[in-house]
Amino acid sequence: MVTVRKVESAGDLDQFVKLPFRLYRNDPNWVPPLIGDAKRTLTPGQNPFWKHADRELHLALRDNKVVGRVAAILDRSYNAHHNTRVACFGFFELEDDMEVAQALFTAVKAFARASGADTVYGPANPSLNDEVALLIDPFDSPPMIKMSYNPPYYVQLIEKSGFTKVKDFHAYSIQMDAPVPEKLRRVMTKLKEKSGLVVRPADLGHAERELAYIQEVYNDAWTDNWDHVPMTDAEIADLARQIKPLIRPETCPFVFYKGEIAGVCVTVPDYNQVLKKMNGRIFPLGWLTFLTQRGKINQARLWALGVKRKFHNLGFDSLLYYESFMGARKLGYKWGEVSMILEDNVGIIRPILTWGGKLYKTYRVYQSPA
Repeated sequence: MVTVRKVESAGDLDQFVKLPFRLYRNDPNWVPPLIGDAKRTLTPGQNPFWKHADRELHLALRDNKVVGRVAAILDRSYNAHHNTRVACFGFFELEDDMEVAQALFTAVKAFARASGADTVYGPANPSLNDEVALLIDPFDSPPMIKMSYNPPYYVQLIEKSGFTKVKDFHAYSIQMDAPVPEKLRRVMTKLKEKSGLVVRPADLGHAERELAYIQEVYNDAWTDNWDHVPMTDAEIADLARQIKPLIRPETCPFVFYKGEIAGVCVTVPDYNQVLKKMNGRIFPLGWLTFLTQRGKINQARLWALGVKRKFHNLGFDSLLYYESFMGARKLGYKWGEVSMILEDNVGIIRPILTWGGKLYKTYRVYQSPA
């Protein structure tokens, strides 16, 4: 018999965070998260997301053994922005057991109804702004940094529990060391000569200023996206804390037009290549692994690219791709990923295909009545 209990103690949280280490111990593609970071993400008072969101964490047990986990989440900012009544499930991990899946989703839906929600989306870890969606195809390679990963049987467990597709996201692969077409190079060089246009790499010496630019572009460029939630100052600062040590300015161009920030691109080296060897721990040897292995990273993920709406159709999106691509080549990266791209975001997909991008992974957000 499966029972479900709320996470209420530090010991419970430890079990919640460490369950995947058992479930994936024989999966060569899984990348262990840093245990401390995982606990911080889930802890109100440490992650600013929980200032506008509520959550319950649940463990599923059989014979006193933890066999599954899930978070039930209500993001008040998302519902206010979209005028919806949506709750989410996230951090969904379990053995291949339908009884466990149903018990976890029963707990999620009870939380959703008690919170006034009429629909459940997921997975969202913890928000639709973060690691989102279930990998549905293929399962043959490790995820890049800040991308989700799961075994194939999760698809069946979720769908047999009554969840259906609400939206797909795509990831595109791009060969970084492929020749750049001369015509494209000429077009980009000509565009950079446009009067009033300035393009430059991120300046990590003025991080607060750069963050303000990113927030300004983000809250304008993504505002109509299905998954968009405006990020607070505290969330932007927390995101910067996470990614500043990882960023290479060469792959993070900023575009200004007539003195105004017009667009930004954030491409991050794939530190999952290093995390995979750290087994979730910084101490005692994790730091040494990090320091000795980071120079061997040979791929990157284009994490975010946005152009403010008033500057659409001026070619700035292609210019940001170009500058990031050329920076990655200088760093010696062999290939890259562009993700997460909404399946119907034609304006973003078109330039990805122009650059030779190939759809290679699909992720899905599911929905169910609460």
